[in-house]
Amino acid sequence: MRAIKCILVAIKDPAARSLPAVAKAAQLAQALDARLVLFHALATPLYLETDFEYLSDLNGVERRMRGAARERLETLAQRLRRHDIEVSVSAEWDYPVYEAVVRAARRADADLIVAERHVGRHTAAGLLHLTDWELLRLAPQPVLLVKRPRPYRRPLVLAAVDPDHRYAKPARLDREILQAGALLARALRGALHAVHAYSPLPLTAYTRGTLSEDIIEDMQRRSKRAAAENLERLAGPAGIAPARRHLVARHPSDAIEQVAAHTRSAVVVMGAIARSGLRSLLIGNTAEKVLDRLPCDLLVVKPEGFRKRVPRRRRGARFVSFPAVFH
Repeated sequence: MRAIKCILVAIKDPAARSLPAVAKAAQLAQALDARLVLFHALATPLYLETDFEYLSDLNGVERRMRGAARERLETLAQRLRRHDIEVSVSAEWDYPVYEAVVRAARRADADLIVAERHVGRHTAAGLLHLTDWELLRLAPQPVLLVKRPRPYRRPLVLAAVDPDHRYAKPARLDREILQAGALLARALRGALHAVHAYSPLPLTAYTRGTLSEDIIEDMQRRSKRAAAENLERLAGPAGIAPARRHLVARHPSDAIEQVAAHTRSAVVVMGAIARSGLRSLLIGNTAEKVLDRLPCDLLVVKPEGFRKRVPRRRRGARFVSFPAVFH
């Protein structure tokens, strides 16, 4: 993971009374000596009316709304500058929001995107909010989704690794995850832990009927020992002490949630990769299942060289016309 010199904060509502994503991004900017970009995408459609005077002033409407958004962002920026943070603001007519954020991050040469998690649980289990999901899917930069409003105070950062490569995840992505976790933990004077979910020998009716209990227990011990050795190869060079390594014989989504809750983690770091020919990501199998239940923030990183095609050109304002109603 490259050094973080620029952090883009995607702000859904600049007028909101509480903006935890801004506060946490400011903490990181101070700790890393990075600059901040406060970005707001103006994506609300403008409805075309039949009034000629209104139609002739559409450009003025766009300018006024963009100007108002920039003023609110500038008010936030002025507060942050009092803490010696370099801050710039940007408000652009662009849609959909997730593409607008990716384009803004590209223009700013951002190394990290921070966004507030869309509130509320989802109607279907395992489905992220569209904006969250697409941002995680498309952004080449690491994305920090903020779930908790409390500021970081010597946070515990939990890196979720898969040294067994059960999901065809490249080894270099585990290193990216650990590097990202170490960067956050070091900058915020916290602690880095690692969790690895492994598969024990499944106790089926067949194995119980054909193998003795001693043989089954021996095979399970071997499975756990191999998983521990794999975790040691990753966690040892990363400087993670044995007491901060968590080996859990459960499905990754359950293991991550369990350890995050037990350790009171402030941030979980996970990886995502694109599957060839598919829109889905590895994150769809794990992070997508735990995001609603996870009691902390989530940092998602991609392997080096990750690319997704997002058009470079802004789409501008979106206009919606509707027929006149006659009485």
